[in-house]
Amino acid sequence: MSDVFMNTKEVARYLGIHEKQVYSLVREGKLPATRITGKWLFPRRLVDEWICAQAQAGMEKVRKKAKAMAGALLAAGSNDPALDMLITSIRSSHVLYVFSATVGSLTGLRALKEGYTDLAWCHVYDPQADQYNTPAVLKPHLGEGAYAVVNLFERELSLLTVKGNPWNIEGMRDVIEHGLKIVNRQPGSGVRVFFDHLLEVFKGKPDQIPGYEEEVFTHLEVGLKILSGQAQAGLATTAVARMLELEAIPITRENFAMVLPEHVFFRPGVEALVETLRSFTFQEKVSVLGGYAFQEAGVVLHIIT
Repeated sequence: MSDVFMNTKEVARYLGIHEKQVYSLVREGKLPATRITGKWLFPRRLVDEWICAQAQAGMEKVRKKAKAMAGALLAAGSNDPALDMLITSIRSSHVLYVFSATVGSLTGLRALKEGYTDLAWCHVYDPQADQYNTPAVLKPHLGEGAYAVVNLFERELSLLTVKGNPWNIEGMRDVIEHGLKIVNRQPGSGVRVFFDHLLEVFKGKPDQIPGYEEEVFTHLEVGLKILSGQAQAGLATTAVARMLELEAIPITRENFAMVLPEHVFFRPGVEALVETLRSFTFQEKVSVLGGYAFQEAGVVLHIIT
């Protein structure tokens, strides 16, 4: 794929839709494109901007609905099975709705900056500090004012492959050296940030990694791609590997956090969220997934100003 333009087949794969849907979007004037020598070309930068605009428009619609429900919280950002369970548990134990959009850590932070959401879920790796969610790595994506970074849980991130690990994968170096086909996460996701960091560490080049341009939006989709034989390896939580009975080679443990403005931090809904997070009932449910720890659940890690 060119860094500047994509053809119809490439943009269909990039968006995860059929080529016929691409032509339909072009006819309706919804997808940016230009026609050269009879072929449609799609500027990658404009397509990325279009994706962000679609996500923001969707979040704005949800925000209007959320305002009609007293105490509702609107969230955007990263994805995790335990997070899905947390949102469900809050609804069953409190009169509270949390509307969450899975758009990736960095896109969630940008949505928070623009005021489209009340809080952002994130796990952004800082290679300089070898830590997650530091002020240095988060602040560039936030607006003015004070923000609290609240730890939710620690989780294990693994390289997933089929049961039995037939390629004897021990780490990212093996994936690169064996030329294994991967399934990647979308730009702006925390996993993508960390994956690209690993490539840099092990001298891997994106254009030499089979499957690098095949992107999905959730950990579960990574696992399903591997389970179906469409990819040989990919980064995802150990919990997904256990759910799908895949092999998991642990790579790191990362802190999953929520970032929220100071005025949102003191809302009753946030208190209910933290209370549920710290409850024995919730943590016991998540424990069966494997790979999670809650020692610092609900702890304010940083105040960013």
